[in-house]
Amino acid sequence: MSYLISHIAHITNASAAIVTDTKIEHLLLDSRKIYSPATSLFFALKGVRRDGHQFIPELYKRGVRNFIISQNIDTGTYPEANFLLVKDSLAALQQLAAHHRQQFNIPVIGITGSNGKTIIKEWLYQLLQDDFTIVRSPKSYNSQIGVPLSVWQMNEHHTLAIFEAGISRPGEMEKLASIIQPTIGVLTSIGEAHSEGFAESEQKFLEKIKLFKNADWIYCHSKHDPHRKIKDLFKGVVVYCGTEPANDIQVLSIKKGKESTHISVRIKQPFKEPLQEYSFSFEIPFTDDASIDNALLCLGVVLSCQPWTSPDIASVVKKLDKLEPVEMRLELKKGINHCSIINDSYSADISSLEIALNFLDQQNAGDKKTVILSDFLQSSLTNDILYHQILDSLRKHKVSRVIGIGEKISASLQNLLLQPEEKLMIGVYASTEEFITHFLSSHFKEETILIKGARAFAFERIVQLLEQKAHQTVLEINLNAIAHNLKEYQTLLKPSTKVMAMVKAFAYGSGGAEIAGILQYHKVDYLGVAYADEGVELRKAGITLPIMVMNPEESAFETITENNLEPELYSFELLQSFDKFLQQEGLQQYPVHIEIETGMNRLGFGTGEIEKLSSFLRSTSSFKVQTVFSHLAASEEAGQDDFTLQQFQLFSKAAKELQDKLGYSFLSHISNSAAAIRHPQLQMDMIRLGIGLYGVDSSGSNKLNLQTVATLKSTIAQLKHLKKGESVSYNRKAVVEKDAVIATIRIGYADGYPRRLGNGVGKVWLHNTLAPVIGTVCMDMFMIDVTEIPGVQEGEDVIIFGSQLPVQLLAQWANTIPYEIMTGVSQRVKRIYFEE
Repeated sequence: MSYLISHIAHITNASAAIVTDTKIEHLLLDSRKIYSPATSLFFALKGVRRDGHQFIPELYKRGVRNFIISQNIDTGTYPEANFLLVKDSLAALQQLAAHHRQQFNIPVIGITGSNGKTIIKEWLYQLLQDDFTIVRSPKSYNSQIGVPLSVWQMNEHHTLAIFEAGISRPGEMEKLASIIQPTIGVLTSIGEAHSEGFAESEQKFLEKIKLFKNADWIYCHSKHDPHRKIKDLFKGVVVYCGTEPANDIQVLSIKKGKESTHISVRIKQPFKEPLQEYSFSFEIPFTDDASIDNALLCLGVVLSCQPWTSPDIASVVKKLDKLEPVEMRLELKKGINHCSIINDSYSADISSLEIALNFLDQQNAGDKKTVILSDFLQSSLTNDILYHQILDSLRKHKVSRVIGIGEKISASLQNLLLQPEEKLMIGVYASTEEFITHFLSSHFKEETILIKGARAFAFERIVQLLEQKAHQTVLEINLNAIAHNLKEYQTLLKPSTKVMAMVKAFAYGSGGAEIAGILQYHKVDYLGVAYADEGVELRKAGITLPIMVMNPEESAFETITENNLEPELYSFELLQSFDKFLQQEGLQQYPVHIEIETGMNRLGFGTGEIEKLSSFLRSTSSFKVQTVFSHLAASEEAGQDDFTLQQFQLFSKAAKELQDKLGYSFLSHISNSAAAIRHPQLQMDMIRLGIGLYGVDSSGSNKLNLQTVATLKSTIAQLKHLKKGESVSYNRKAVVEKDAVIATIRIGYADGYPRRLGNGVGKVWLHNTLAPVIGTVCMDMFMIDVTEIPGVQEGEDVIIFGSQLPVQLLAQWANTIPYEIMTGVSQRVKRIYFEE
């Protein structure tokens, strides 16, 4: 569903300067997440640290032409743009979402509470997806910004909506209620999370239930509303559940097994006289109390979506038994010194701490337990009571050491742990910066470390520290050369041809984030990586360009969507798996890339599968195809030109057929670095530049003045003076035939120097000449013969490859290709970046 920009101006009461009455389909708040610039409307929101107005120039350059602003700007600078001036951009966003919601007359479930909102939302989706076409909040989009974005997803195909609503201070819920306008309300619980904005629990309760003001049905545990205030305040039918006989859903018995719970209930029709009742039992594959409470609420909601006169109890019971767990945000990672790291660096409250500690227990296999905690900012408890509770939990879970970061937790822990009988080790730091300043990796060894902190403390920096790898030796990267090489290739391109820069394999060994940064600065259109982890590192480094992931693994789907990465889909199995994942996450029109197999015979849909592929893509709203592409197998070889052109013809036909069947356009690309030089007629909509950007012309044409980007250097550790007949390195394969001077170089095959270059095959550049390798290449070093090179000293630099000794020559000696040499440089080799 779309709106004309003039209509949006009317909805938001904006003062409009409209050049073209554009159709708007997407709402944009983050300049890093541009899917479709031509049909996107950017809301310039003002935050504590950032002002959205400052991103307008960048967004305009990237094709965005529609903006909602709350301050006057020089619109003449943006002659093609439409600007809507409002008093408050966030309020305008909420107004637009509320108007959009009013266009739909379908059941809408609104969920609020302190804990369990996302779980109940996902469980309701699992229980109801067979009967309804459901739109729901992605992840935990339940804030003043997240709710409008969630509601905006509604379209004419949906028959049910499920949205979360979270608040942190009085006055917020009225706004969310006007946007969600739920017909069915669910209250999960009232706990400590997000309590700092409220004077007391009662105030928070009364604020949260404002979501249900106009709901027809409201579901709540009786223990969270013991005085039936919801029933007194609102006109909707209120369904209470619990063990008391007066409840509409009465729990008769609960029997917990090892992996499941058997629950017997009596259901009363809450709106009929005389009451009709149903008694039955069901099982859920969970045993914790929170899951039992959540399942009871879900049961009631599902029944309200059926006719009460003849509910399909058997079907509901069957589905409850198959409920699947909802993934939490806890991440288990390998750390330094044989440690395991549990990353929960997103929140800090009592309830989620207990969940995290339970996870710690599950993952810990007898190792020591360390917990790193920040101040708990969202609690109405006094510090003494709060941190007493935290310490009790830590003791209960047999934690060995706690590290408190923040002024409040540091003060409380120091006071509480003055007792001489206390066995828990503690460390306290006033800030994350102080912890990082005093960090010693030797203090963390063979233990499981839970890292849990409020977002404000940026504990992801601590996570990175504990994962940090050691580096040695030096790979120098000339960023100017990257920019120069890009411009050289661009001289071959039509003005309309876009560029995707491949930064996979750590940017061919050169360092992904740094290379991506310079490419972004010089306005390439896309980046390509091999795996999701590489894309995540780019996002962490502030890279905002679209990023294609060429080898998306099913286990990385969540990482891909969380970081706005765009997967390549090359098989029906992968297509179906990602479609299922997106549906589970409530995501639609997610950007993807389709690979067509034309002769590489590695990955891709066959040219004969286009009909089946297009049929599947049309059957789901999960995807928006951004590009379709294929890989050339031998574009650098003149003897294979006929095959290259055959691939191009096959791909062109397949891409056109797919575009015709999908009914919308996408970018097509097949040309790589070599083809960009040798086959300029294959440019299509975009080319992919790989090793050419790094100064290697794989076509051997010498048509471009490419500069060397990477220089691998090491140093001489020691000089040895050998007598005739002495041997060098392992297995004594090198025996000097005369007195010789041998230099030991601080790099070996563990750093990426091939063993094949031993025994005189390889050479290094020293004192403007080539010095041969002597003996076998060792793991961490190799030796060279410097007998004929005067003046060599210990500590001097040697060039392994660079402008003086091209990597192509090194690859030739090793009987391989430059790709293997460059990508083989170990991550323990330190990268140094410079600009001239």
